Formats: sequence, C-alpha cells, structure tokens
Amino acid sequence: MTRKILTNKPLVEAIFELRWELQEQSPGIKVDPHYKILIGRIYDRVSSEYPFHEQLPTATMPDEIAGYVVQHRFRKDRDKWPLIQIGPGVITLNDTDGYIWEDFDKRISYVLDTLFETYPEAENNLKINSLLLRYIDAVDFDYGKDYIFDFLKEEMKVNIEIYEKLFKDTGVSKLPLGFDLRFSFPSTRPNGTVHLKFIQGKIKNVDALIWETMLQSVGDGAPKAKEGVATWVKEAHDLTDDWFFKMIEGELLRRFE
Repeated sequence: MTRKILTNKPLVEAIFELRWELQEQSPGIKVDPHYKILIGRIYDRVSSEYPFHEQLPTATMPDEIAGYVVQHRFRKDRDKWPLIQIGPGVITLNDTDGYIWEDFDKRISYVLDTLFETYPEAENNLKINSLLLRYIDAVDFDYGKDYIFDFLKEEMKVNIEIYEKLFKDTGVSKLPLGFDLRFSFPSTRPNGTVHLKFIQGKIKNVDALIWETMLQSVGDGAPKAKEGVATWVKEAHDLTDDWFFKMIEGELLRRFE
C-alpha cells in the first residue's frame, strides 16, 4: 500500500540494525576477529556516499568488552543524516526527519550489499543472529495540564486505566510525573516480535509523548541469507507502517498531514 507522505511527520529517528554472531575467544569472551579489517573495507566502499567518518569514544574499548557496541559512524557530512554505524558484530542505518521509506529501503539494501561484500568470507563467517527495524516518534504533550491516559485512549487507541479510588482523598494527583509502558507481541510475518513502547520525555526541550514501534527477530527466527534479510525488511516495514497509521488514525493523522 502506498501511503501519503506526512508533511509534519512525528518521526524522531528510524533505525535498521543487523547483528551477527561473535566468536568465543575464551570462556565468556566473544570477539569479532574480522572487525578491524571490516572497518577499513566498509569505509573504502561507502566513502563516496558517506564521506564523513566519526570515531566514537567507544572505539577505545578493549575488544573483549566491545561486542555489539557501536564505535564508528559514516555520515554524508558533519552532523548530517542519514548515517551508517558499525561496531563488533553490529551495523546500523539511521535517519531522522529527512526519512522517506523508499529512500531508506534503498539505503538498507546498500548497507546489506556493503556488509556481505566486504566481510571476509561472508558466506562462512557472517552468521546473522538479530534484525531490528525501529521507529521512534514523538508528539508534544503538556503533562501538567492534560491527562496522558485520556490522550492515549482517544488519539492512539491504547486504553490504560488507573483505578480512580487510588487517588480519591489521598492527596495524590492522577497526573503522572513519569511513565514507561512496554508491550511485546509475537509476529508470524515476519517471524519475530513486535514491541510497543510509550514514555514521557522531551524533544528539543519540549515535553512530549515518545513512542516506539519495533519489529525484532533474533536467533533462529532471523533470516541468515542476504535475500532473506531483504524480504524481512519489507515485511517488517509493512507491519510497523500498518500499526503506526492505525494508531494515529483520526485527529493525530490530520495533525501530521
């Protein structure tokens, strides 16, 4: 389904993440023996599209504790998006308010091609064990004035009720100072888990409701071949996109158009 591009989309960040198995160097210590070679090969490959390289402070971590920690970024320019991140056993693609799915999808394919073509003997050594497609969205919300659970129910189809008598004659306000709601549901297409998260936060120093919609497949449930990952990406997007528009249908959708 082709959906209208939202002019005022609430997106904070879109993230695609792929992880692969590390090799056990000694009991309890897992490393990626090909990682240092991989960094240079990936930079050579992506430098025309993402020429600005950032070495993060985490790059100084010992290999023994650096597994799945992002250490390098490749950007289009300083502080510009989208960007690619890499660490031992992990690579991500991140975009923000310039995100358009068709472009993000092509960039994911580029990341996959780059990884599979630069990883030493990828067919034997690159064993995928986790895939994640994650969307972080936000909308301004005045927590001191409005009741967040009414907003969730009326605008986002999420009905959370706190027993009214808990607050009656107790001196406790029903306006929460903070909250963190998390839900996880099994998925069959793609095989994995859908995670929903709602938290109180700030965007550019303005109080906001932040919500995350994620599809994650781990272990045996994650596809191993590049072609399987591409199919997973399409199905994961179709599902998260469907949930997003179902949740904001109505006034919020009109607000974001």
